[in-house]
Amino acid sequence: MPQFSTKRRVRHTAAEMFDLVADVECYPEFVPLCRALKVRQRKPQPDGTEVLVADLTAAYKLISETFTSRVTLDRPNLQILVEYLDGPFSRLENRWTFRPAGERGCDVEFFISYEFRSRMLAVLMGSMFDLAFRRFADAFEARADLVYSG
Repeated sequence: MPQFSTKRRVRHTAAEMFDLVADVECYPEFVPLCRALKVRQRKPQPDGTEVLVADLTAAYKLISETFTSRVTLDRPNLQILVEYLDGPFSRLENRWTFRPAGERGCDVEFFISYEFRSRMLAVLMGSMFDLAFRRFADAFEARADLVYSG
């Protein structure tokens, strides 16, 4: 099962990076392969978290797939968990963790594990998804530089 993880120190606070990743509606503007994202539901929870259900459309050339995920925004613990609900995968899990590091920095940890339901789709999209996931951290860091530096 393909998976990817990375940890990097960025020049933005953990709260700023959490807010940037939590702002899922902006993903089509800068996230690799993300063509559209629609939040279907948004529910604050008693424990201080917020749970979203969102549809993300990933596209590359003529191939386009939409999948639905449950996104738990855990602001008190500076973590984001994405759980797969429906679409072209048999399994998808994604986690973000933000840890303060110094006065104006943080360590961002990103993990994703996925498996396509269709072998054909895995062959067509697998290498492209792998490359896109490897570029996610760069895309979010570049977006943070744009949003918070200035």
